[in-house]
Amino acid sequence: MRVRGNNEMQGIDYIVIVLYILGILGAGMVFVGRMKNSKEMFSAGGQSPWWVSGLSGFMTMFSAGTFVVWGGIAYKFGVVAIFINLAYGVAAMLVGWFIAGLWRKLGVDSASEFLHLRFGGSIVQFYTWFKGTVGLFTMGGAVYALSKIVCALIPLPDGHLLVDPATGHLSVTFTSVTLCVIVILITFVGGLWAVLMTDVLQFIILTVSVVFVVPLILIEVGGWGTFLAQAPEGFTAPVAADFSWWVILGWMTVNFCVIGAEWTFVQRYLCVPTVKDAKKSAYLFGVMYLVCPVFWMLPPLVFRVLNPNVDTEQAYILACQLVLPAGMMGLMVAAMASATASMATTRLNVFAGAFTTEVYHRVMNQAASEKQLVFVGRVVTVILGCIVMAGALLIPKYGYTNFIIDINTLLYGPMLMPTIWGLFSRKIGLKAVWSTVLVGFVAAYIIKFGLSVSRDGFLTEIAMLRPLVEWIAAHSRIVDLTAGLIFPFIILVFLELLEKHEHRGWQRVMNTRKAFAELPALESSTLPGRMVAICLTMLAIVMGVLAVINRAEAGILVTLAIVLLAIAGGMFVFLSRADFRR
Repeated sequence: MRVRGNNEMQGIDYIVIVLYILGILGAGMVFVGRMKNSKEMFSAGGQSPWWVSGLSGFMTMFSAGTFVVWGGIAYKFGVVAIFINLAYGVAAMLVGWFIAGLWRKLGVDSASEFLHLRFGGSIVQFYTWFKGTVGLFTMGGAVYALSKIVCALIPLPDGHLLVDPATGHLSVTFTSVTLCVIVILITFVGGLWAVLMTDVLQFIILTVSVVFVVPLILIEVGGWGTFLAQAPEGFTAPVAADFSWWVILGWMTVNFCVIGAEWTFVQRYLCVPTVKDAKKSAYLFGVMYLVCPVFWMLPPLVFRVLNPNVDTEQAYILACQLVLPAGMMGLMVAAMASATASMATTRLNVFAGAFTTEVYHRVMNQAASEKQLVFVGRVVTVILGCIVMAGALLIPKYGYTNFIIDINTLLYGPMLMPTIWGLFSRKIGLKAVWSTVLVGFVAAYIIKFGLSVSRDGFLTEIAMLRPLVEWIAAHSRIVDLTAGLIFPFIILVFLELLEKHEHRGWQRVMNTRKAFAELPALESSTLPGRMVAICLTMLAIVMGVLAVINRAEAGILVTLAIVLLAIAGGMFVFLSRADFRR
């Protein structure tokens, strides 16, 4: 097998990337005609198949950041990266057991609608503006991570219009802006239907690509035994460095809140026809994250033995580049790009819906027609897309890995725990939500910017606080998780015990739930599945053509084409039987 000796892609790779992106945009255009009302645009009319919703949820958690952050941790510390990712799977299974079905029973179209019924309009406005801006700004970090990966593979000559003089490669800034434009276009034209369809397609392409990479890189290193013999000491341990069992448990708890209450994931439980489908979608999400990390993290693990001296953030893509043939490497990069786009389009769609319904419709124009709401939704999509673009340009100044971990551990608990609590508690009200959010945010700010030695915190010079500052510096990850989880939990328990009466919002939610129970169940649509199967067939044809052009690596390319055709054929048979049963 030919092994690439330089860090660049070939002409065939570029062709595959362009064709893939054009195909995704074209597939998204198919759903333009379905955007006749806001329910279709933001919740797929409640007709998404459960497996589409589940895989979409899985890919919503996924992006190029997975390759940059967790791939880098796998390369640096070893198997601990697998165990950190398994925490997502456990969290999703618990959400399927306790929460996903409950969301569908409520009869609401969005998480924001539930919050309005349960707690009132003020907290919904705050969540919409805060989560809509900060959350989408954070998505810009994933776009930046992808841009860094792609640009490392595309050197350009001096003086080129798009070259970064500092690196001699394609400009990260230009690539970030281009990707943000693609994200906006996909969400603008196709709404949630397009997001769901592209999520499933990305999942299949990335999974198939990684399944090919794993045996090829194991062959390159000389087999599993050779890898184990040459791996650094402690590389196969389930915990390493400051990623202890407590940190992994805390990470699982944080992501239980995220998967159970973050608006983008809640939308996955609301866009399916039945309660059973909502549970199945969460379970599928969980199973994927209990299986896939074992395969996803192997390439950077093995690559550490082959080359221990590369940038950790580029280890994953360099491992793939070492063994994948021309064309397939382009497909891998395109799928990474598309996965990141899917993550961003999902959040963009949800928050565009929130701004459209909760700000424009509820506050500015209650008499707006469905046609007006769809138009405003698209305008808001463009505006919020610019926030994603700003995040892609500004987050690198903070540090991408640190930014993502800080946001997850410090802010998600105070923001999301009250929502989950409100699903079960009859008593807590608006006061409990505001108290949890404000105290949580203040605690996070003091810990991260007041008591942090690395950031020259404004409290670090106080003598009596010095022991605390030193302890926080030595146990920063545990402290962050404690502040983000324990403080909100204590506040909610205290207010739950203090309150003696049922909150009036609870009855409003129960009334909506009762009304939903009387509605007939909707049939799920087979259109997204058929679109995915068609796209897979087209990709298989492209791989077959590349096999004819690239005779040296035809075996791998033909095998990939056969696998893609087999998956597409299986999907066509499954969907045809589903239509026949109707």
